[in-house]
Amino acid sequence: MAAEVQAQGGARVTVYDAMPSAGRKFLMAGRGGLNLTHSEPLSEFMARYREAAPKLQAAIEAFSPEALRAWSEALGEPTFVGTSGRVFPKAFKASPLLRAWLRRLDASGVRFAFRHRWTGWDDEGRLVFRAPDGVAVVTANATVLALGGASWPRLGSDGSWADILAAKGVAISKLRPANSGFTVAWSDVFRDRFEGQPLKGVALTIGAHTVRGEAMITRSGIEGGAIYALSAELREAVLSLGQATLSIALRPDLDAAALTTRLSGTRGKQSLGNFLRKAAQLSPVGIGLMQEAAIVSGRPLAAFSPAELAHLINAIPVQLTGVAPIDRAISTAGGITFDELDGSFMLRKLPGVFAAGEMLDWEAPTGGYLLQASFATGAAAGRGVLAWLARS
Repeated sequence: MAAEVQAQGGARVTVYDAMPSAGRKFLMAGRGGLNLTHSEPLSEFMARYREAAPKLQAAIEAFSPEALRAWSEALGEPTFVGTSGRVFPKAFKASPLLRAWLRRLDASGVRFAFRHRWTGWDDEGRLVFRAPDGVAVVTANATVLALGGASWPRLGSDGSWADILAAKGVAISKLRPANSGFTVAWSDVFRDRFEGQPLKGVALTIGAHTVRGEAMITRSGIEGGAIYALSAELREAVLSLGQATLSIALRPDLDAAALTTRLSGTRGKQSLGNFLRKAAQLSPVGIGLMQEAAIVSGRPLAAFSPAELAHLINAIPVQLTGVAPIDRAISTAGGITFDELDGSFMLRKLPGVFAAGEMLDWEAPTGGYLLQASFATGAAAGRGVLAWLARS
């Protein structure tokens, strides 16, 4: 996006990419349909960026969700709003959009140099790359760094840039997993039976934060959309305390009194599992979670009174023991602090060097917010380069 803005402004642009082809992480984002952005009002949209929202506001207002949809349509890929409010290309995949985009960049004169991994600057301030034919040295009037975070390193973003910039005195907030899963010490019985099973229509809570949605049981823990929406709070709790307690409500639309009434009926010859399934419409995996909690409490679930069962159904405590590795996270928190950037996304300590995308210190949940901010900061950095070149 930075290259496109610069080329449209008359600059001669070369994109140096460590990978053998362009947009590999973009294509990965498209595996689930390419959630480009979200349709909610901008005030609600910006709140998803938490404390970074004021730093991203101008960039996203200048290249808004509506502008991103118009950009996609101009490339022959119209969009639609899904039932969740998320925005997708009608083709529901990334490859047609990427191909059209690369054709347009080529027509505007943008060059690509693949298998060029940036390693820093030489003593004369020139860019240095590790290239197929050895070391490549490049002189540039301006540079945009768009090197990603540290998730999915096999797609090119391994976070190695952090040490390069830190050596130049640029303040870097530690890179941490975002939109990641968490580890849980499930019992062998629960793990073997419910690995890969979804929890649907649940409410997840940590502290004052509650999210409705879905989650997925994994062999080592739990992940999924509702978990990702709470990942910042969950991660910080785990990293600071060594663990965190996640509360799961299986029937968030029923209060304790209604559930107690349903569970006060005669069980007869039914197993407890069948009784809970019929009386409270619980899934097997939900009942399994209740059994896990009972094991931790030291009491068999069958010994719980109807009122105790009703309370547990909507407040199952799940102990999170760790954060999934950053290389498996969807995105990255941390990065270049915004104090290091001026209003045009130029590094104050490195005049003529701009930064954009996930390497900046912001995070957001899944839902279109990650791509939107990456596009918007790329466009802002591109505009910053044009202004810098004009002044220079």
